[in-house]
Amino acid sequence: MKYIFGPVNSRRLGRSLGIDLFAYKICNLNCIYCEVGTASTSVGQRAYYTSPQAIIEEIDVFCADPGRLDTVDVFTVTAKGEPTLHSGLGQIIRHLKRVTDKPVAVLTNGTTLMHSDVRQELAVADIVIPSLDAALAESFLKVDRPGADVDLEKVIEGLTFFSHTFRGKLWLEILLVQDFNDSSRDIEALISAVRCMRLDRIQLNTVVRPPAEHFARPLERERLVELADYLHENLGVPVDLPFAPAEEAPRMQPPAILETNRALSLDEVLEEILQMLKRRPCTAVDIDRTFQLGGPDKVEQLLEPFVNSGVLQRQNHENTCYYQ
Repeated sequence: MKYIFGPVNSRRLGRSLGIDLFAYKICNLNCIYCEVGTASTSVGQRAYYTSPQAIIEEIDVFCADPGRLDTVDVFTVTAKGEPTLHSGLGQIIRHLKRVTDKPVAVLTNGTTLMHSDVRQELAVADIVIPSLDAALAESFLKVDRPGADVDLEKVIEGLTFFSHTFRGKLWLEILLVQDFNDSSRDIEALISAVRCMRLDRIQLNTVVRPPAEHFARPLERERLVELADYLHENLGVPVDLPFAPAEEAPRMQPPAILETNRALSLDEVLEEILQMLKRRPCTAVDIDRTFQLGGPDKVEQLLEPFVNSGVLQRQNHENTCYYQ
């Protein structure tokens, strides 16, 4: 499929079926940590960058198969860039709510929530996960590299207003980059901004996958844990981290996905893997966790021809090999 990928095992969402609204990166930010890569130009206007009907048709094909639908915990609307820039976003969310009883989540960079039409479209979703990486203008400029029409003060105002009108679950993601937005001054400014919002939880993250810029470095695990505790103490909401205790690992092995992959041919599984890798770099462990192919070694063997032919690339990031 062109727009649907997965389901992918997501720590925060479970078995997530991704719906990518764009064929290429369209965003009003150019974040230094972005796993999709850099954008040639900033795009700030809403438009029909792809056909909503084409996306809806793929959703219908997927939902018509009860066996495949059973492998999904949540439908996640995302994009190579910022999904709220797609003028068909509301139409797609409403269609999902009509054809399935699964929850619908939307990932957004949070920069368009000052607009009433965007808020109205997102109101139908069950979970919205906006981002706010910095509350200081200089840090926001360095990390998120916004387009000329993005104003941090208005972004925070929009996030705050939306947090008090949205009736679903609101999880704010904060991604910290070493020496860019992780100073004590940055953290205090974030706390001051976020304190006015109604949030269900905070997703504290760092540079996990290969970033757009090589100089975007992750925080040390100990520092991230320390900051998570500090945010929780000051804001009183749960703070999630991008890693889990070892004893939670078995939860990431849903048997339903294994049963589904037995019904797929090897060519179909490989096509699903390639579609997933178009959206995000993954390790052999990530891929095996989703597709249950017999271990990371087996994944590496299956993908080697694609690497040799240049379809895929291997990249080392923080001593971990990623396919992209």
